[in-house]
Parts: sequence; structure tokens; C-alpha cells
Amino acid sequence: MQLLQNGRFAVSTWSLHRLLGAVHAYSPDPDKSAAPKEPYGPGGAALIDVPAMLAARDINRLEICSFHLPSLDPAYLSELSDAMTASNVLFQTLLVEDGDPSHAGTAERDIGWIAEWIGIAAALGAQRMRVIAGKQKPTEENLDRAARQLNWLAEKAEGSGVRIVVENWFDLLPSPVEMNWLLDRLDGKVGLNGDLGNWSAPAKYAGLADIMRRAEICHAKADYNAGGLDADDYRMCLEMCERAGYAGPFTLIYDSTFFADEWDGILLQKTFIEDFLRDAPARRTA
Repeated sequence: MQLLQNGRFAVSTWSLHRLLGAVHAYSPDPDKSAAPKEPYGPGGAALIDVPAMLAARDINRLEICSFHLPSLDPAYLSELSDAMTASNVLFQTLLVEDGDPSHAGTAERDIGWIAEWIGIAAALGAQRMRVIAGKQKPTEENLDRAARQLNWLAEKAEGSGVRIVVENWFDLLPSPVEMNWLLDRLDGKVGLNGDLGNWSAPAKYAGLADIMRRAEICHAKADYNAGGLDADDYRMCLEMCERAGYAGPFTLIYDSTFFADEWDGILLQKTFIEDFLRDAPARRTA
């Protein structure tokens, strides 16, 4: 029922990183500073204004990158949660953007730090928290280490109302073989956010057709070239989702400089997917 009420489209704040400006590199590494930096420019909007911007564009789901939170103070988290509620925007996922559960030397430190975000996600009313499964090469030892740490994390999240999900991302998960092994090992305790743009073509298409059957949410990232959106690639990725039976929401990931205004890219992708879904009955009967 909630999916029907909130539609099938979300936006990640990564798609608005130039608009939002400053990032805070929260990290388990004590040598890294969370002081704000502006690698994408000064920005022109505050995070707390984004829910109303989404609602004005008929998008009612939001994903927030951890580095876009300007404060972790409970008062600010409450204010941001209220802004989402006021705009009828569902907080779909908090994206925790650091940590490596597969690292031999720092996995325990990192997973402890990641676990601290569960309370932040819960305070914001997030349905899910996407974490990095691992950045190390997919050896048996590294995969096993990541599985143990993620299992522990899922147990820590029990009762919080926040579901842990991972993504087909970084070196640990280069193909469906590793992705499926990890999800099987976690036995439903951790879900999947399938990303359409993290693997490389042409092998990614068969890979997406395999893993998207297990996905709960989807980062619908589009590729761009000199002519704009790569329509053939995007359509093929969506066809693989359809082949897999994926019926969840699509998070619009615009990660290009093709459009100066990030909203132009976001809304182009939304229209593309809407047109694809509208034509779905005809494809099934063809």
C-alpha cells in the first residue's frame, strides 16, 4: 500500500550534489575530517528544502547520502524528518557512504561505525539503510569476512524499523556470482539495492537480469554521452529489470554534467522510465 501511496520514483541527493554544494565526509577513519568541503561548488539549496522540491515535481520518495547531512544533531534530524512529513515524502534510504566490512585490518572498526548510523536512520524515519558491502577483491576470505560483519549489522538493526541493504558496488561484488553468494549467505537478513550503472556493459545486462529478481529498490542510473542520455543502454537496463520481475521503486540517479540544471537530467530519466513502463503491456503481448 505504501508503494502505491508514494509512487515508484525516488531521488538520491547524489543527483543534486551540485545544487546542494557542501559535503561532510563522515568516516570511521580518524584521520579523515568531516569538516564541510565544496568539491562541487557552493551549492544553491539546503537539504531541508529538498522534500518540498521533490513534492513540487510529483516525486515522493527520497534517498539521502550521509555526506549531505549538515548536522547529526537530534534537533536537526527531527527538523529534517518533519520537512519530509510536511511534503508527504517517504524517506526510502539513508546511504552510508564510507566503511569497508571486507577489509582485513579495519572491518570491525568500520562495521561498528556503520552501526552508529542505524539510530540516525531511525530518527529520520528511513525505511532502509544502504551500506557498502566491501571494497576488497572478491576472495573467499574477504567475502566471508563481509558476510560475518553484515550479519552482525543486521542483528544490530533488528527492532529499529530500518532494514539493511547492500548494492552491487565496488570490487567485492563484480558479478552476480559474488552478489548472489553474499545474499544467500545472509539468508534474507540483508536486502539488495540494485544499481543499473555500477557494472560495465555488455556483461552488466545479463548480470542485472540475474540479480534484479532479488532487489527491493533500484538505483536507476543512466549513462550520458556527447549526445545526451544513452537511450539504448538505459532501455536495455530497464528491460533486464522487467525480465527479472522487478516491481519496486526507481531511484533517479543523475550523474553527469550534460545538463547544467540537475533537475533537467532527473526529470528526463523519470519521463524515460514512465514511457517504458507505459509500453510494458504492449511488449508482453507482442
